[in-house]
Amino acid sequence: MSTKTHILLVDDEASLREPLAAYLIKQGFKVQQAGDASAARSLLNAYDFDIILLDIMMPGEDGLSFCRFVTETTDIPVIFISAKTEETERIIGLELGADDYITKPFSPRELVARIKVVLRRSGNGPGKIGNGTGSIYQFSGWTLKTDQRSLIDAEGVNVSLSTGEYQMLLALLTRAGQVLNRDQLLDITQGREAHAFDRAVDNQISRLRRKIEQDPKNPEIIKTVWGGGYLLAGQVKTL
Repeated sequence: MSTKTHILLVDDEASLREPLAAYLIKQGFKVQQAGDASAARSLLNAYDFDIILLDIMMPGEDGLSFCRFVTETTDIPVIFISAKTEETERIIGLELGADDYITKPFSPRELVARIKVVLRRSGNGPGKIGNGTGSIYQFSGWTLKTDQRSLIDAEGVNVSLSTGEYQMLLALLTRAGQVLNRDQLLDITQGREAHAFDRAVDNQISRLRRKIEQDPKNPEIIKTVWGGGYLLAGQVKTL
């Protein structure tokens, strides 16, 4: 089993991608490169990756579309590396399930630090085996298995979760009935080292509600406490 973190670097600018890949390799990472989303999809089918570094503006399928595919079909964390500096773009990236966003030009040392933060909080890395707790949470007809990071509905159907959605749901489940404000949820799910917006919490909650609530506009599981934050209502059984 490889002891190196395996990175998929997706960027159409070879003048940036190739030197960055060389730097990451010198830092002890294993790196595969793709110049567009089509090549990246092929590499995803061929290798197991621990994290994806993803540009937004690319020919053909753009990074936002590819990020949506990754977060809906895998639990691989994604960091956007983009020249787009607008806050709107960052928010869209977070809404799609990206774990971080760094703007070009950036310091490679800062990128490595962010990679380590994301891997630490996501539980990914070489030889990953889940979070090690093996807990099973049952709530409102749903089951969350932490060793497999799987969410299962009442009919036994597995519902995919992005890394951010999983961390947010686990934070609420382990503190069921407790009101958690945005700062607390950011600290629990991303750590004080992370760079994120308060809006990121609202986006993740909205995405979770669309997946687990019968009526996301009138949620019964994840409640909003006006002026306070969010809480997970109902009983939670831990196995």
